[in-house]
Amino acid sequence: MSTVLLAALALYVAAGVVTGAAFVTVGAARFAHHMTFTLPARLVLFPGAALLWPYVLYRWRRARSDEP
Repeated sequence: MSTVLLAALALYVAAGVVTGAAFVTVGAARFAHHMTFTLPARLVLFPGAALLWPYVLYRWRRARSDEP
């Protein structure tokens, strides 16, 4: 049972790292295109995006569907 939980946690963390990296490199500029994101700003955003990756993906997908 603990092996399954650790595997699920590892999968969640891996998905978070990938989503967080994609968000700070591409997605953040799409959400706030009028802002410039420096490296320190991206480093601050990364942990939150990685931790809350399901919500980040939800909002990112919603933002893409609202585009003309």
